[in-house]
Formats: sequence, structure tokens, C-alpha cells
Amino acid sequence: MIDPKKEKMNQLVDYIMKNCLWQFHSRKWDRERQNENILLKTKQLLVGELVKTDTPEDKCYWVDAICLADAFKSRYSWITDMTKEEIEKLMNEVKERMDLITIYGSLNLELTDPRY
Repeated sequence: MIDPKKEKMNQLVDYIMKNCLWQFHSRKWDRERQNENILLKTKQLLVGELVKTDTPEDKCYWVDAICLADAFKSRYSWITDMTKEEIEKLMNEVKERMDLITIYGSLNLELTDPRY
């Protein structure tokens, strides 16, 4: 039997893997920044917090986060029934999984090539 909490995390990760091009940056540091900033801002949007948009970089991440948060809310109705704490925990788990899949567990050697 699949843990319902893990299934929710898997659904969100699956959506990102199939629909978000930002996960395919070719350098490790790019992927780390993308995962950190887009998923943080998505979490903030989902729980109704203010999102920092002071710099052009912040604004870029914010736009991706808006698209992601809107997709999550429209595709996964269960997310609107979750508490703020549950969403924060879920999004932290999504980030950990995305980091594992796209960075630390990746076999793409270009990610760590210093000449790239």
C-alpha cells in the first residue's frame, strides 16, 4: 500500500518532471538555484505568503512559481484542503526529491564539468 503523503509528493514531482523545462539546466548550480527558488516561491504562493520579487532573478523565479502553483491547484484539488504546515512539509519533500533526481542522483556528467 502506498503512503498517501508520499503519493501526493510523487504526483507533484511527476508534474514537474513532465511539464517544467527549468529542471533541465545543464549546470549543477543552475539546477540548485532553480529548485531552491522556484519551489520556495511556489510554496509561499500555495500558503498565501508574500513572495519576494525585488530583483529580475526573483521575478523570473516568481513567474515560474505562479505557473506551478496554479497547475498544482487546478490539477490536485486535495492541495486546497491541506493546512499551511502540511503544504510546507510537502513542498520541502518535493524539493528534496527534485534535488535527488535532477542533481545528486543524475548521471549527467555535464552537471559537474568545470569547463562547461
